[in-house]
Amino acid sequence: SSTMRRIIGNVVMQLGYSKEDFDEAEDGVKAWKLLTESQYDVILTDWNMPNMNGLELVQKTRSEGNHQKTPIIMITTEGGKNEVITALKAGVNNYIVKPFNAEV
Repeated sequence: SSTMRRIIGNVVMQLGYSKEDFDEAEDGVKAWKLLTESQYDVILTDWNMPNMNGLELVQKTRSEGNHQKTPIIMITTEGGKNEVITALKAGVNNYIVKPFNAEV
């Protein structure tokens, strides 16, 4: 959601980055488009996104394109053990369950 993207953006800025240092996408399709057009040092994604969910984005990112080795952090409310295992098997490097703060 736009609210969650704003919260995550604010946390990223609390960590010392400026708004110009990162891009955001409202869904997985737009995120994939950004990933094909630019190079990123890290990818933050939610599991629950329209059009292409976060798990599908991770699987696509790990199987094709120029971000196959880029660290991916999934930030989501999907905190069940099965979801975490599924995400890690898909190629997520770390998994943060909402709510969270900059110290996480």
